[in-house]
Amino acid sequence: MPITRNERQFLEEERAEIPGQIAAYRRDLAATPAHDKTRREMREWQIREREKRLAEVEARLVAMKVEE
Repeated sequence: MPITRNERQFLEEERAEIPGQIAAYRRDLAATPAHDKTRREMREWQIREREKRLAEVEARLVAMKVEE
């Protein structure tokens, strides 16, 4: 299936945004008291999810280049 330019642009924009999101979650995690286990676990989960999404986006962009 051909890849549209809009899809590539969307993925490139998302790839550019994700590191900032991860950094914000890490800052919040660092500022969260150790006794607030629920909030810390949520931030850790959000970081893992953003890292996974970043890997997915990068893989998709690489696949797009191969398809060209």
